[in-house]
Amino acid sequence: MTKNNKAFSITKSALLLAVMSFASRFLGMVRDRIFASHFGAGDILDSYFAAFRIPDLIFNLLVLGALSAAFIPIFTDLISHKRIKEAFKVANSILNIIIFVLLVSSFVLFIFMPFFIKLITPGFSLEKRELTVDLARIMLLSPILFGISNVAGAILNSFKKFLAYSIAPIFYNLGIIFGVLVFVPTFGNLGLALGVVLGAFLHMVVQLIATVHLGFRYSFIFDIKNKKVRKIGRLMIPRSLGLAVHQINLTISTIIGSTLSGGAVSVYNFANNLQSIPLGLFGISFAIASFPVLSETFSLKRTKEFVNTFSKTFRQILFLVVPISVLMLILRAQIVRIILGAGHFDWQDTRRTASALGFFTLSLFAQSLVPLLARSFYAMQDTKTPVKISVVSVFCNIFLALYLSRVLGVGGLALAFSISSFVNMFLLLAILRTRVGNLNDATIINSAVRIMLASTLSGIFAYGSLYAIAPKVDMTTGIGILIQALGAGLVFAFSYITLAFALRCGEVAFLNRFIRRFVKIGDFKNGN
Repeated sequence: MTKNNKAFSITKSALLLAVMSFASRFLGMVRDRIFASHFGAGDILDSYFAAFRIPDLIFNLLVLGALSAAFIPIFTDLISHKRIKEAFKVANSILNIIIFVLLVSSFVLFIFMPFFIKLITPGFSLEKRELTVDLARIMLLSPILFGISNVAGAILNSFKKFLAYSIAPIFYNLGIIFGVLVFVPTFGNLGLALGVVLGAFLHMVVQLIATVHLGFRYSFIFDIKNKKVRKIGRLMIPRSLGLAVHQINLTISTIIGSTLSGGAVSVYNFANNLQSIPLGLFGISFAIASFPVLSETFSLKRTKEFVNTFSKTFRQILFLVVPISVLMLILRAQIVRIILGAGHFDWQDTRRTASALGFFTLSLFAQSLVPLLARSFYAMQDTKTPVKISVVSVFCNIFLALYLSRVLGVGGLALAFSISSFVNMFLLLAILRTRVGNLNDATIINSAVRIMLASTLSGIFAYGSLYAIAPKVDMTTGIGILIQALGAGLVFAFSYITLAFALRCGEVAFLNRFIRRFVKIGDFKNGN
């Protein structure tokens, strides 16, 4: 496969992931609107979001590290050398080990859940903490289901089959929405956790079906002496520690948020969910799509091709995420009010969430580049470097969060997160630069300057249009706010595309060629 074909394949796969991610994120917005209208930013949702911390810690610590950093490079290496049978044996061993570890861990945490919840929610009342414990205990089923699902997803990624992988989160959100609309009226607030379990089950089923079509068959193999299995274990330990540090980061935000005014934990999570939409659409999608290619080119010692893949993906992420960051910063209040402003979610909730969203968007492009940078190290089978850097950035976040939350409230937590994200990105980029050498630096810098200039000028035009549209619509209604936001968004989009062409941004030409070629060849063919 030529360089252009590989770049096209990455962009095509990333587009598939982005389209499906958009569908999933759209359902996520519907989910959050249902949450906001039913409960508002208050005690019930504070308990719900806090309850996620323990199951998330288990999954990220014991599963995601093994799969994202260790399993995929090893599995990809085996299938790239046509050792499919061996690859599936390794996959079965990893699957069985993960299931066993998750079952034992979940059982222990179920028993000691009150103790752990008390640690992470010191500001909650006794009644609020009891609800959090009950929700978290039910949610302990989800890491087990996600563990199975993500082994299947890792296999699909290694084969560069992204369709089922990208659809799975849609079913996850459908399960949660079903929980709010059906389980909550039947089982009370515990229905929120039951919806999470249902969503995780659907997430698993979708990907398992796809792996069976690839030829994977389950077998009870528990071969911990296998060299590849042991290597995955060695590689996953640093990555798991890094993810544990990230979970500590989120847990610290929950701990501090629980001591702020009621609803702070909910506001933080609502804002984080909103800013994660472009992060998932572009940053993570492009990183996931490029990872098998990065792993393959490094495995085959094609350094120049590795650098070209990295550089093109880096610039494409910037081209898409930087303008979205600027637009979200300008329209933060409108976005929050349109998506969440219903029912019990009042104007005070809107203002607090918009403030946090604004601070989050400052680092959105940095957050979007971190997955690509980290996966570049994983492709080199180096999981230690990203861990060391994440430790530094998390300590930075904790220090800043403790100070800024006193000054800015929940917005201070978001600002601290943004600053630490910049630290993470710059350190990863600097070390990768010393490790690999020139990363097409001049091209990246040239593109970044043009993209930032086009985004800034477009932002100025869009900001001015807000004031021009406001007197012409009823800003006390949702329709008026929507018209204002759409008008400013259209001004921004037209300006950005025009300026990108005028400034000769290389990414415009590449995406234009991709769209024309994509339309010509037809469908996604299962994400290839």
